[in-house]
Amino acid sequence: MSFSIGKYKVPLLLVLLTLFSCKDEINYKGNLKPRIKFVSISSEQVREFIDSLTVRISYEDGDGDLGSFDADTLDIAVRDGRLTNSDYYHLPPLATKGANVIIKGEFDLKLKNLFLLGSGKSETTILEIKIRDRAKNWSNTITTPSIEITKP
Repeated sequence: MSFSIGKYKVPLLLVLLTLFSCKDEINYKGNLKPRIKFVSISSEQVREFIDSLTVRISYEDGDGDLGSFDADTLDIAVRDGRLTNSDYYHLPPLATKGANVIIKGEFDLKLKNLFLLGSGKSETTILEIKIRDRAKNWSNTITTPSIEITKP
């Protein structure tokens, strides 16, 4: 008995291409924990109480429940590397209410009023950032490059 694969090459190739091209989406759909990545920072040097800092973050979520419709809900945790506790910020909804879809994109987190903790003329810190979805799942934590805070 002999078997020839010649006449099956094109259909087999189409099936394989379809499976492999959808791999990330198929694997991510069931993931309830959001994922974030650091994209960029507006500056690596800020003047105390004067300059704001913008961190661009990319996100992926398998069920689209990132962000809150309630402005009093604080689901972005930002920890200054010099401190123990995080500060919390509101994340507006990134998909429509009730949507159960894979979402990907980027958003800017604008931070104001970084300040010196000591009495010196400058300090260096990093920021650790994570986000929480409406189901209370925390993302991974990302870290910014070093940021120098200086007296004006």
